[in-house]
Amino acid sequence: MELRQLEHFVAVAEEQHFTRAAERLAVSQSGLSASVRALEQELRTPLFSRTTRTVRLTEAGRALLVEAERTLAGARAARDAVDAVRGLLRGTLTVGVEQCVAGVSPARLLAAFHRDHPQMELRLRQEGTSSLLDGVAGGRLDLAFAATVSPAEWRGELMPLAREPMVVLCAAGHRFAGRGGVAWEELPGESFIDFHPDWGPRRAADEAFAAAGARRTVGLEVNDVHSLLELVQEGLGIAVVPHHFSRKPEAARLVAVEVAPAGGRQAVYESVVVLPAARSLSPGARALMRLVREDAVREPEVREREVREREVPGQEVPGQEAGAPEAAVR
Repeated sequence: MELRQLEHFVAVAEEQHFTRAAERLAVSQSGLSASVRALEQELRTPLFSRTTRTVRLTEAGRALLVEAERTLAGARAARDAVDAVRGLLRGTLTVGVEQCVAGVSPARLLAAFHRDHPQMELRLRQEGTSSLLDGVAGGRLDLAFAATVSPAEWRGELMPLAREPMVVLCAAGHRFAGRGGVAWEELPGESFIDFHPDWGPRRAADEAFAAAGARRTVGLEVNDVHSLLELVQEGLGIAVVPHHFSRKPEAARLVAVEVAPAGGRQAVYESVVVLPAARSLSPGARALMRLVREDAVREPEVREREVREREVPGQEVPGQEAGAPEAAVR
């Protein structure tokens, strides 16, 4: 069994298609198929269930995928460690990110990293938090920027980035728009717009409703922030979202309404960096984390809030990004 075969196997498993996997790896499809067949012959079991249209992992294939990702991650870490001793920073850094992470600008962060380390190949995967946790645990991702991660879900290190309240976002003509605040028990009768269940804001909203003992039905599910804000603007429903959504330009005509704490607890959205539990950080990941801790890549409102909190210990003051419009807060 060779690392090259494992790389081929993982690519097919992720793409669920031999042609796309071959294009991704820049190899011939016939060579890729032969490599996978040789691996199946060595293991004496099929790894994929193949039809004319689909390629799916068998039970044996799913078991191998976990170990293959871990083995490839270990091999990459070994190469990176040797390069680091030689004073080089090369190889691949694979980062996972939630689309709604706060506290750091992923684009600004990766651009700064690329300027400092142009020889490193950067790979970015945008996924929901559960998938990101699996990716870091399995070695598919070096680290991830996620949201609403409980200690029970992750035994490794979690570096906090930002913590903010959840608010109700509604159109200006909605009955909540003129209110100073709403209670959780007032919300279940409303039409809701939200993300698919794996995304951080949806997880935070679901946890908040469960903690308040309130039930709701999400009629409109989306995969991106802009669609959510547009649907709210058209009056098709309301959304329970992190406060920073109200600072987006597309939310300028929307109204953010505070939600009263339920059972003495305020619903919050926390963005974190997920670091691996069972292995040390790769040299590339360590270099990226050094940048994360620098002010240059932190979001302006986070830097301002940290300064105010140092001036007034224990007091948390929500900030606003300079120059960005903000939905009216009632």
